[in-house]
Amino acid sequence: MKNALPPLALIAVLLSIWQAACQMLSIPPYLLPAPSQIGAALLAGAAVLAQAAWRTLLMALEALAAASLFASSLALAVSLSRPLGQAIRPLAVALQVTPVVAIAPLVVIWAGVDHPGRAIVVLAAIVAFFPIFSGATRGLNAADPDLERLFDLYGATPPQRLMRLRLPSSVPFLVEGHKVAAGLAIIGAVVAEFVAGSGGAQGLAWRILEAGNRLQTDRMFAAILVLALMATALHFVFQFLETRALKWWRGR
Repeated sequence: MKNALPPLALIAVLLSIWQAACQMLSIPPYLLPAPSQIGAALLAGAAVLAQAAWRTLLMALEALAAASLFASSLALAVSLSRPLGQAIRPLAVALQVTPVVAIAPLVVIWAGVDHPGRAIVVLAAIVAFFPIFSGATRGLNAADPDLERLFDLYGATPPQRLMRLRLPSSVPFLVEGHKVAAGLAIIGAVVAEFVAGSGGAQGLAWRILEAGNRLQTDRMFAAILVLALMATALHFVFQFLETRALKWWRGR
């Protein structure tokens, strides 16, 4: 409670100032709705927003799982072959720095216009790929040099070295990479749905676009609030998992 009170107090103060400014300055609701109007819109559209949030979350989690599987496997292959790592790393960096909006039209065409969900998952996975790949690559090469020499002394085989030294040493880096990638997967899913420009996915981004086209600013803010709460909850879930994983890792 002590940790929660300061941010809650700050939010209450900011909302009070916002509410008072909207009433005193007579700001048009389509330009900036008051917090009370946003709350009413949130309650009125709770069912629709909850369904849209669930779809966005599912697509983000699918993208995160795909990015985790591909990035971890690629990092494992790179750690076992230096020439392969030198060949793949520039391509991975180039993919990371390329804006997702630039390749989104191509992915939408390849995935099929009738299947926007596939394109959204692919684009979100691309956004979430690099933190996992970078963390896994760094972690697999972060083993203690003294332990490396100890494994050499005892004649450890490559599989033994991988399973008993490198993979355990990479746990903190893998967990941190997945925590960062989880937030990026949410961002990637929303941006991809914006770029796809199709209501087939029916996620939160589509609800924001729909409300914006109708100048229903209060509904836009309500959808953005749900998106922020969902991303925050996902962040805290991964933070909890990180704490548990690191506690286990330090105990080992």
